[in-house]
Amino acid sequence: MRVGSTEKEIDGVLERLKELGFKGSLSRGVERTVVGVVGQTYPELADELAVLEGVADVVPVSRPYKLASREFKPEDTVIKVGDVAIGGGNTVIMAGQCSVDTEEQMMATARVVKEAGGHILRGGAFKPRTNP
Repeated sequence: MRVGSTEKEIDGVLERLKELGFKGSLSRGVERTVVGVVGQTYPELADELAVLEGVADVVPVSRPYKLASREFKPEDTVIKVGDVAIGGGNTVIMAGQCSVDTEEQMMATARVVKEAGGHILRGGAFKPRTNP
């Protein structure tokens, strides 16, 4: 969307996508708002969207994981887990057991992870065993 586009313009694009049978995925960044198109597109769609009010540019993203692409969301994603921020250039160490069997085992693992500089303790709550 154009920098400074209005809510009415953004809603207009989302509504038009819905009318055309697509789902619009909205991402508001610090500098710009991006409307992603979810669904199987066709070549003329870019031209149809480019003429809508508030649209600055239409950029096809044809690779997998479109919603996670830099074209859709240029800024880093940061996820908070308690006091720990994952992403945005932060290095986070997460360690633990694949399968938690006993509380004693988990507490011993927690001490080792903390002593080694780990930030997050992980543990699998359910791990089905395979049989030969």
